Amino acid sequence: MTFNETLPRAAGVAAALAVVGLVAGACGSDDSTAADTTETASEAAAAASGEEASGSGDYADGEYSAKGKYVSPGGPQEVGVTVTLANSVVTAVSVDTSQTQGTSKEFQDKFAGGIDEIVVGQNIDELDVDKVSGSSLTSGGFNDAIEQIKSEAQA
Repeated sequence: MTFNETLPRAAGVAAALAVVGLVAGACGSDDSTAADTTETASEAAAAASGEEASGSGDYADGEYSAKGKYVSPGGPQEVGVTVTLANSVVTAVSVDTSQTQGTSKEFQDKFAGGIDEIVVGQNIDELDVDKVSGSSLTSGGFNDAIEQIKSEAQA
């Protein structure tokens, strides 16, 4: 094998070792460090390509409302969501439970009581609510409403 044939192979091996080092470093650390490493690598790749990192949409400041749909054991449900955005960050949120009755209303009320702590101060692109105050189904409607709001607020 000549020097010119060895050089590309060595460069490929070096690149592979660098990737293994990044993965091994992330796996051997706590969750926050691993997430930071992943975000940094993602941002670096986006910067190298001249694009914004994924999940960093531009949204017009303002107040937006939508009704999200989900299905509970009692049948189809809706939950109203109003979000105020500033620089793509949620500065206020409210959940309208007035159209719901029975057990679903109880769960929506619990959800509404705890949602502020989870989403206020977060970038809207990073929202993916799973369960709030014991209510897991309402989060599906909330996430549906957030997707509608993101579409409406896209600058």
